[in-house]
Amino acid sequence: MATRTVIELIDDLDGSEATETLRFGLDGTDYEIDLAGQNAAALRGVLTRYAQAARKEKVGRAAAVRQLPPAADTKAVRAWAGANGIEVNPRGRIREDVVQRYLASLS
Repeated sequence: MATRTVIELIDDLDGSEATETLRFGLDGTDYEIDLAGQNAAALRGVLTRYAQAARKEKVGRAAAVRQLPPAADTKAVRAWAGANGIEVNPRGRIREDVVQRYLASLS
């Protein structure tokens, strides 16, 4: 039997289909957000003015590598979470701990 896993990006602001994931940092915290074209352009527009005036940080340490969890069918994860009394948002990212618990339940 073949398995096909589909990962669908949903715009974190308006729920439409996202086209990209943007990463940015503020006050020592790194962020990721999935956005569609117009929302991505708006975020870039706001941040560009500040980025052009800012200094680039010199990083003396190796860049951290984020290890992504194995891909999981989000619909299946949401259904499993609901059946097990775990609250998840109806759209957007699913918390990594919930995905890991789902994947562990398959073993």
